[in-house]
Amino acid sequence: MFHAPNLWWPTALLALTLLGDALLSIRPPAFIRGCLDGVGLPREWWWILIVVKLLAAAGLVAGLTYDGIGLAANIGVVAYFLCAVYAHIRARFLRQEFWLNCLGMLSFAVAVLAVSYVA
Repeated sequence: MFHAPNLWWPTALLALTLLGDALLSIRPPAFIRGCLDGVGLPREWWWILIVVKLLAAAGLVAGLTYDGIGLAANIGVVAYFLCAVYAHIRARFLRQEFWLNCLGMLSFAVAVLAVSYVA
């Protein structure tokens, strides 16, 4: 059985980051708009990303108490950012947003998974 992470704070920090990202995406600043336009995501679908990030943050927080939920949420966050990497590469939108935001968040999610659940 999967258990809640031994280290709680990396998972909490990832959840807080995703929450902040979701809230920021409600009225996205230019760098988020540019990124989403750059990968060709239609504006009428942008709300879906907010919902996914809010659900991921909630799952990570719930996983601090309930076995398995945090692991599933963390794997989902990794999958989300792998999809984002694919979207960037497919659209050939490999600007600063890709290297800092997309790969940065993927690396962060993988690191949290490694230190919280694999170790």
